[in-house]
Amino acid sequence: MSQMNFNTFDLNLVRVFLALWDQRSVTAAADRLNLTQPAVSHALKRLREQFDDPLFTRIGKGMEPTPAARRLYIPFKSCHDTLRETMTVHGSFDPQKSARVFTVAMSDISESYVLPRLLAPLLTHAPGVRIRSVQLEAEEIEAKLRSGQVDMAFGFLPDLSPPEFESMLLLDDRFVCIVRDGHPCSETHLTPHSLLTLDFVEVAVNATGYQTVRAVLEQHGIFRTIRAQIEHFSVIPEIVRSTDLAAIYPASVATRLVESREFRTMEMPEIFPPIDVRTHYHSNFRSDAGILWLNSLMKGLF
Repeated sequence: MSQMNFNTFDLNLVRVFLALWDQRSVTAAADRLNLTQPAVSHALKRLREQFDDPLFTRIGKGMEPTPAARRLYIPFKSCHDTLRETMTVHGSFDPQKSARVFTVAMSDISESYVLPRLLAPLLTHAPGVRIRSVQLEAEEIEAKLRSGQVDMAFGFLPDLSPPEFESMLLLDDRFVCIVRDGHPCSETHLTPHSLLTLDFVEVAVNATGYQTVRAVLEQHGIFRTIRAQIEHFSVIPEIVRSTDLAAIYPASVATRLVESREFRTMEMPEIFPPIDVRTHYHSNFRSDAGILWLNSLMKGLF
């Protein structure tokens, strides 16, 4: 490898390197950096020339880092994070003047619970700030928080733990069973056996909380009768209201349904763990004044 001159090294190549490391794809890295694919390909070529190494090699549909790239990752990441935190600290966030768009990942049931509480104070105290809600995909959320594509995630996400992620507890929730008022089952506390007597509408989603419910049921050999499987939580109340189907639902949201006197809840067996509902953001952005402000606002609302 030829001797490199730091004074002529293009620091933008560090951003490209880190995007390729996270995305393992030239196309995905280009999307993240808002660059064209040829531009990222050219940057990768320059990196390869600088370090006399392929750095990322094609394996199947993705790209894998070479040993040389693995040695470069930690110093490049440290350099990049230090620069970003320095710039963020010297920046400021004024909610009254900001026009920032925050991207928050949450399920549709969380949207119905969070957004009415969140948007009202925003209109008053941060009139230019906007919230962009995106669907919570548990298998993708880590990479999106790490890259900054998503500013914050809301929900039960136990895999997003320190030190990589900053998390703040908002509420202790639990699952209950909801049925329509007048449902034939008159129990107030269900047992594993009585769960088998009910017909359920199920959400075909990989939300972490529902994955936990399914895992616990399977561990105890409880196999419910699923009469309908749907894509969205928000449809469940309409189905439950007009049928004898039951549904497993977060208590925080079910409480609001019961107020209409069209539904009632039954406590689930004690085999189910509680749900810690938290905000989550990546530690890369712990000095981001805007994210810290939004996190503080969420804390006050709950």
